[in-house]
Order: sequence, then C-alpha cells, then structure tokens
Amino acid sequence: MQPFNQEYIEILHFFGDSEASPFSIHNLLLAGKAYDLAAGSWVGPYAMCRTWETLARHKRVATDLEDQTLPMAVYVVSGDEDGERGGAPVLCIEDASRHCFEFSRCQVGWTPILLLVPLVLGLEKVNPRYIPSLRTTFTFPQSLGILGGKPGASTYIIGVQDDKAFFLDPHDVQPVVNIGRDNVEADTSSYHSNIIRHISLDTIDSSLAIGFYCRDKDDFDDFCLRASKLADESDGAPLFTVAQKHNISKPVSHPEVLVDTDGVQNDEESFGVEPISDAEGHSHEDEWQLL
Repeated sequence: MQPFNQEYIEILHFFGDSEASPFSIHNLLLAGKAYDLAAGSWVGPYAMCRTWETLARHKRVATDLEDQTLPMAVYVVSGDEDGERGGAPVLCIEDASRHCFEFSRCQVGWTPILLLVPLVLGLEKVNPRYIPSLRTTFTFPQSLGILGGKPGASTYIIGVQDDKAFFLDPHDVQPVVNIGRDNVEADTSSYHSNIIRHISLDTIDSSLAIGFYCRDKDDFDDFCLRASKLADESDGAPLFTVAQKHNISKPVSHPEVLVDTDGVQNDEESFGVEPISDAEGHSHEDEWQLL
C-alpha cells in the first residue's frame, strides 16, 4: 500500500478519537455544553452548527494565526441571531466580511469561509414548496451538502437526482483508530463509508442544515449571486436571503475565552457560548442527531 498524502493524514487527525485532536467528539461535547450536548444525546442541526462555530472560534483564539487548525472563518446564518421574528434567515455580506476580518486577526480583508445555514422548513416533513430550492443548492459549486435525515436517523446528504437524496450514514460502529500526524501508513478505512443510500426528498425531517464553502472573495460573490437568484425564483418561499447589511445595525457577537479575576481560564465558560432560544424564548426541540 502506498503511503498517504501528509495533508490527508493531518485532516483525519483533526477529527481523531482523542482530546488531542482539535475537532474530536471530546472537544465537540465540551464546546456544546450550553446546547445540552452530552454523549448519547440527540441534538438538532441548529445546536450542531452553533457548537461547531463555538469550537472553531475557541481554537482560533487559543492558537497562533500561522498554526490555525481550521483554515477558514465560520459563519452560522441564523434568523435567531439576526433578530428575525419568523421568515427566512438573512446572509449579511457585511457580517461575512467581518467574520473573515476577525478570523485573520485584522491582517487581511478576506479568508476562506464556511457558511452553515440551519433551517426548519415545516412541521414534521419538509414543506413541498422548499423542495425545488433544496435540490438547486446542490448545483452550487460551493455546496457541501445537507445535514439532515429523520428523527433518530441523522444522515449526511451529499447529492440529489430527481426526487431522491443520496446520503452517507455515519452510524456504523467501528473500532477506535487514533491517527498521528506523521502516520502516513495508518489504516484509514473506518473514516470513510463505501455505501451510499437514498431517501425521498419529501420524507426528510424539516429540521436540517445546509453547508457551503467559499474559497475566496470571488467564490463568495459568485455564491451570493446564485443564492439571490434562487431566492428570487423561490415563489415566495426562500430558504434564506442575501443582503448587504442589516436593517438595524448591530455588531456580530463573538464572545471569546473568558478569564476570571485571577487570570485563570474558566473551563465551563471557556468556549463563550450563547444559549439556544427561538423568537419567543423557547428552547429548540429539533433534537435528533446522535453524537
């Protein structure tokens, strides 16, 4: 067997099964305390997106710029954070720019950016009005797919054909494999799935999250054009909209690592998280993704 590419091994190491791996399940749970993440618990896409955002922000604060483990800004496009009271979430271009600027620690105007869009598109199933738009997002070159599925059966949807959604199921139990940064001959088979399943788009749970990755400013501008066109053609049911700025200006909230009066980091509050609530102050109940 030929040795693996070093960069490939380092990526897998980031998601290894130990606390030393930046995005391991251990660190994910620690970052998600405010969202009630616990081993064996079921959580929804909104909580997962916020937890990833919190973890990525914590890793950015804790490491030097040249040693960043996640080489991109993370922006959760959420109606709740934007002060929405119903309606589609708004991707604010000024906010995206600010996320990139803060990620680079004010050194550059733009960086790669990961856009996560948690949505609730109906009651128990996706409202049929949204199906065409969901299908179209997979034609975007920036698309990363959909975190979705059914209650008790979360999946990673990677593509569509006609009315079928093709997905990978991450829930096969496998032996623990810790991959070191320099172990280019490691057995990486358990990090991949070779079985692709499909499900009808109109049967997936209404609570889901869409991901997009923009490599640079031109890629982001192209994404915004595509997303705006999709919203305009949605027949009054956009997944999300794009705007240059908020109607009411407000800074993006980015709580950083908290330090007590003795200069010691508080472990329970070190990730600077925000509580989950909807417009009425109620907790989100779309809890179906198993950790």
